[in-house]
Amino acid sequence: MRILLAFFMLLLSTSSFSQEAMRRWRKMNQVRNDKFDLVLPEAMRENNIDMWIIMNREGNFDPLYPDMGEGYVGSVGYYIFTDRGGERIERSVLGIDGYLLEEGGAYDYFGSASELKAFVEARDPKKIGLNMSKNIGGADGLSHSGYLELAEVLGKKYEQRFVSAEKLASDFRSRRVASEIAIYGEAGELSYTLAERALSNEVITPGVTTLEDVAWWMKEQLFKNNLESSFGMPSVYVTGPDGIAATSTDRIIQRGDVLFIDWGVGLMNMYTDMKRMAYVLKEGETAVPPGIQNAFEQAVKVRDVVKKTIKPGVTAQKAEDAVYDALTAAGFNKMAGFNKPTELDKTDVIIGCHSVGNWGHGIGPSIAFFNPVQLGYEIKPSNLLSIEFFAYTKVPEWGGKKLRVALEDDAIITARGVEWLYPINPRVLLIK
Repeated sequence: MRILLAFFMLLLSTSSFSQEAMRRWRKMNQVRNDKFDLVLPEAMRENNIDMWIIMNREGNFDPLYPDMGEGYVGSVGYYIFTDRGGERIERSVLGIDGYLLEEGGAYDYFGSASELKAFVEARDPKKIGLNMSKNIGGADGLSHSGYLELAEVLGKKYEQRFVSAEKLASDFRSRRVASEIAIYGEAGELSYTLAERALSNEVITPGVTTLEDVAWWMKEQLFKNNLESSFGMPSVYVTGPDGIAATSTDRIIQRGDVLFIDWGVGLMNMYTDMKRMAYVLKEGETAVPPGIQNAFEQAVKVRDVVKKTIKPGVTAQKAEDAVYDALTAAGFNKMAGFNKPTELDKTDVIIGCHSVGNWGHGIGPSIAFFNPVQLGYEIKPSNLLSIEFFAYTKVPEWGGKKLRVALEDDAIITARGVEWLYPINPRVLLIK
């Protein structure tokens, strides 16, 4: 009887695993087909590119390889998209195959890499987009040797038609379809629930647990749930009167510490980027000290202003200008540089509402000083943004030194503005 029960449990386990694997594959196929149908035509036509060639080598895949459906590349292979008129962009694969790619239903034609020259000549594109970019790593997948090979195979006539697909890659990736947003919401739920568990007595025992212990616990949850990480090791750090004291080290968590987590979860080619804040109660304390609580509340007010101000239809630079104007009108001070708070009694603020999605830092429009090229991109409905900023407020308990409160949660831009994709950070978490 026990043997039969064990065998039955094994079958259940195997079946459950295969169902989850297939579930994720089916969802990613839906995303791919939706994006090829709905986003790709407008992105190619807006950028005046009538053929997009994404080259891959075995062991050296383009950053968009997961978006395209992956597959087996024997030596060299190409995903090729051609605008031949009509509603649909022709989707072809040369030199890449495999069950999962072929069964996904996204491509019209599979052929050999040796067909490339004849394939291009038959379509005679006026502009050939290649993933070359000095500004955005995610749009810079073509190697130097790959460029030389394409130029040799296609000849001087078509080499003269090569253009950068930097903006095309950004538009294609950053304009989201409903099936993508559904996955992102699922990833967001996992992100914040795991982060909030990490900043609790389930994981932390003051005076015993180290920052590194918390980070490894979070990594273990990713491993158990077959998830990826946006940034490698989670950043679990202590912020004090003199700034960040330690990040994911063997520093032991003590009572009175202000803790932050900055991390992201990767699920089905979608990656989050979010933060959570906690306070470790001292003996006899039952609540966050008033100065620290006030600093958090000032940051929440900043978040409200940022959320209400960002709208689609303008460049990210204009959105940034509007946000700082609104913050100044609300009584906050625009900080001159990152981690450079003033002596003013006002709360200093610097924003970094960057693109997010297929990495923790995405390649779409970005309202962030560290993405200068993407500041020039127009914000569109369906773009995903990490609503990230840093607010510095004086804390009397710290002799008037300022506490940096970092708030960050992920949102989608709609015609109405910013809309959250999961429950955002509502409070300072308490560790007893």
